[in-house]
Amino acid sequence: MITGAEAIVRSLEHEGVEIIFGYPGATVCPLYDRLSKSNIKHILVRHEQHAGHAASGYARIKHKPGVCMTTSGPGATNLITALGTAYMDSIPLVAITGQVNTELLGRDVFQEVDITGSVAPFTKYSYLVKNAADIPRIIKEAFHIASTGRPGPVLIDVPVNVQNHKLEFSMPTEVNLRGYKPTIKGHVGQIKRVCKAINNASKPLLCVGGGIFNANGQDKLRQFAETVNIPIVSTMMGIGAVPTDHPLYLGMLGIHGKTVANQAISDADLLIIIGARVSDRAVLLPARVGKQTVIVHIDIDPAEIGKNLSTLIPVVGDAREILNQIMDMQPDKKSDEWTSLLNYKKSKIKPDYQPREFGINPKAFVKLLTEKLPDDHIYCADVGQNQIWSAANCQIKTGRFLTSGGLGTMGYSIPAAIGAKLAKPEKTVVAVCGDGAFQMNMMELATICQNNVEIKIVIMKNNKLGLVKEIQKNSYNNNEVAVDLTGSPDIPTIAKAYGIPSRTIDNMDEVEGAINEMLNHKGKFLVECVVDENESSI
Repeated sequence: MITGAEAIVRSLEHEGVEIIFGYPGATVCPLYDRLSKSNIKHILVRHEQHAGHAASGYARIKHKPGVCMTTSGPGATNLITALGTAYMDSIPLVAITGQVNTELLGRDVFQEVDITGSVAPFTKYSYLVKNAADIPRIIKEAFHIASTGRPGPVLIDVPVNVQNHKLEFSMPTEVNLRGYKPTIKGHVGQIKRVCKAINNASKPLLCVGGGIFNANGQDKLRQFAETVNIPIVSTMMGIGAVPTDHPLYLGMLGIHGKTVANQAISDADLLIIIGARVSDRAVLLPARVGKQTVIVHIDIDPAEIGKNLSTLIPVVGDAREILNQIMDMQPDKKSDEWTSLLNYKKSKIKPDYQPREFGINPKAFVKLLTEKLPDDHIYCADVGQNQIWSAANCQIKTGRFLTSGGLGTMGYSIPAAIGAKLAKPEKTVVAVCGDGAFQMNMMELATICQNNVEIKIVIMKNNKLGLVKEIQKNSYNNNEVAVDLTGSPDIPTIAKAYGIPSRTIDNMDEVEGAINEMLNHKGKFLVECVVDENESSI
């Protein structure tokens, strides 16, 4: 006989969990006591939300569910934003929260909150464990649900008395959830319709989202695009699905995207969407696109197909598997006329990389930084102007671009970078954020130091909430309200307090030297880039 807490730890070990990100409290003390006797490494974050973001970065690079853990009440509610972030971006997480004794549930006792009810809209599933004997089955199911079909977060709420109850431990060998059978292979009839549409098209276009990474289908996407000669645009979540310098890649589409990518969407007679929601930021006027274009939508989640764009040919299934099925039917290779026209338009657009009278040109900085990083680097962008500068100008070859796309969560970059670095310690990982976002996660510098996580941090400092300021300028007669960050701490002094070397630069002549210093330094390093407060996002 073992306790429920030990059963949780043993079950996590059976699932191959190596790292848990968390913050303890009274209602998870039994679990933490047993965890201390396990080989699973626990990373103490400095805020519960960041446990979820770190688990997200870990999951996206490790290709397995990330695990985070908090106590009940405020510990659990602080995790909500991270769960919503993971849900919107289809990131597999297993979150474990402590809960008050079962006999006290519903009495509003100290640090009680209905967390399973609270997270219902943005988790794939949630459990309130009332019987310790159910723990092995629930853990097994949670990992299966989080990582199959469309990935997402699963929450397990465990009352403290259940953690102390005894049970006979037996780990299930399989999962059989009634009503949960995600479709993997595409319907053959629909695959034939896709191939016919490709053969009939003169201006086909691929639109790729983050789902291609969940399917581990980047190589198949590139093979398919090159074989059939179809140009590619991506959503923000799809950046890096093919190298950004690939001749068939036109860039990110949407309101902050590349002009040629948006023109291609408008002109295409066939649009094949793969693993993307096609939200308002990607396609501002979906009805207009639908009227003039044959739309194929490939997604493992049938609820996403046709939700934002009227779809003629829906295909439900795993993106990698469906690309294999399409290639097996050998659709016609398209002529170079369409791709040549788009590449000509692309060549005519010259990005603004000119020096500024004051401060750094952040677009030029991002381009030079990512050109100097190793080909397989991991780039974690935060939210705001820094995200747009990064998405539009980063050079990704075999690495990854991580950001919060769906929910747009400020404070994501540094904890996500911590998780990504712990998933792949051999990779160079850089977190890029604004000075506003930095102050939402700068407490995680302690986590970096405590665990010697050797990430690089870049902070674009303009002393403003830059993107909100820009919106107020363009849409509200330049009426700036609550965007001034005066009173912020001196960032290099903060870095020094944590023992992190840093450098501040405020003109383009210093950029290359600062980047070289950061990348050549063995260990963590911070670069503060001073940016003009009137620098636009595009």
